[in-house]
Amino acid sequence: MTIQAALAIDLGGTELRVALVDRDGKILAFAAVPTQAQAGPDVVIGQIEALAATVHAEAPALSIVGVGVGAPGPLDPLAGIAVGPPTLAGWLDVPLADILERRLGLPVRLENDANAAALGEWRFGAGHGAGSLVFVTVSTGIGGGVVVDGRILHGRRGLAAEIGHMTITNEGERCVCGVVGCFEAIASGTALGRRASAATAAGDGSTLRRLSADAEVTGRHVVEAARLQDALASALLEEEARWLGVGFTNLLHLYSPDVLVVGGGIANGLDLMLPTIEATIRQRAMRAYRDVPVVQAQLGRHAGLVGAASLVLFDDGGTLAARMPVGPSTFPDTAEQDRHGLTLRPA
Repeated sequence: MTIQAALAIDLGGTELRVALVDRDGKILAFAAVPTQAQAGPDVVIGQIEALAATVHAEAPALSIVGVGVGAPGPLDPLAGIAVGPPTLAGWLDVPLADILERRLGLPVRLENDANAAALGEWRFGAGHGAGSLVFVTVSTGIGGGVVVDGRILHGRRGLAAEIGHMTITNEGERCVCGVVGCFEAIASGTALGRRASAATAAGDGSTLRRLSADAEVTGRHVVEAARLQDALASALLEEEARWLGVGFTNLLHLYSPDVLVVGGGIANGLDLMLPTIEATIRQRAMRAYRDVPVVQAQLGRHAGLVGAASLVLFDDGGTLAARMPVGPSTFPDTAEQDRHGLTLRPA
């Protein structure tokens, strides 16, 4: 029996990751390279082709049914267009889905990377079995996605659930978007590291500076130091937990999910923060929302790949039909096949 799989692409500004994923969410082949983010779309799409060839060579007997792409926004998932991701230079209104369909000869689904990760956690991870979920990733920034009644919430032009840019205070650091008080500016891993760096100094002998080798302190260092029962780190993490609780309360009121899933690097400290997060939610949320569990993501760095694959394996989100059928493929011709060693066709 031929195993069906999807070619999954996680297009990040730092790393480009490609995998073959089956209907059980299992990664059957994987490859990654640093993204040539400043080189423009042609170069990066060439990288995608090359990685697709690499993973296909690892599992040539698979029946590949389509391509799912998770990419940074803003983007239009229905039209398959990367509108202007700030982490990728020169990507202005790039019809990525159409380009990859022509190059690979397969149907392509494009989705916001945070939405793809949310979908992965809903179908195969911490949200499995839930009717709806909010996924929040707390890392360099804060992002996320919402699955409602088994479907990704897209909103106008696919721009729904820009979680990191909720305004949760009128004070604090100015966000990269230019506004004061964004959830991301207050509660991201970057913000936590910035507070820790400001509270210490190179050479002061503190646990935080020792862990950072006297460089700038990161959120990860704060979590590590708190596990060592460092008093300053524990206080910083307590403050972080309160801000996360404020933001999560807003998300519970807005989306009323069955579960709130937390991913990203700072989620590695969720067990330390959870008592304060839950106490903040009990204090601030209306009674009907207080029993929603807040849990750690399970799929780690592969959530986006697994979610992107499910876009084509299960037609999650309901927009695959709008992009099918694919017209005659122009990839690979003989020269391209020699260069990439790849022939992909719809199963």
